[in-house]
Amino acid sequence: MTEITEKRQNDRSGDAMERAEVRDSQYSMDRLSVAFETSARRWELIVYPSLFAFILLAAYGFYLIFSLAKDVHFLALSVDKNMSVMSSNIMTMTDSVGQLSANVRTMAVSVDSMAQDVRTLEPMLTSMDSMEESMKAMTVSTHYIQRDMRGMNNNMHDVSRPITMWNSFVPW
Repeated sequence: MTEITEKRQNDRSGDAMERAEVRDSQYSMDRLSVAFETSARRWELIVYPSLFAFILLAAYGFYLIFSLAKDVHFLALSVDKNMSVMSSNIMTMTDSVGQLSANVRTMAVSVDSMAQDVRTLEPMLTSMDSMEESMKAMTVSTHYIQRDMRGMNNNMHDVSRPITMWNSFVPW
């Protein structure tokens, strides 16, 4: 009997130890659970507002990107309209530059023609030089005629007194 009682006592002491270990592990688990819950509460105080702020910022970012995409769409439409108008204006300007180029070519031909006409006028220029000399000679001659006429006029006054006397003798 002693063996059996010893065994029972050993079993009881083993059971008691097991129970003590189970109690210790339950206590440890309870402490871990409480620590985890307090840690989770702390994290909830940080994570949930952060998550809310992130969702709010993400929604605002989506709104900004959507607005930017819409503005870029309107900008693209405006640029497309302006490009078509500018394209037609450039085509008109190209035509005008072509006409201007043709007009400049015509002017160049006309200037060449004028240069040839001026070369044909060079002999006339020498004739004009001799004509200028002739005009100077004529001016000098006219001056002499004027001087002689003035002298004759003065002489007529001097002669007119004796002739008036002669006129009294002539019967007619």
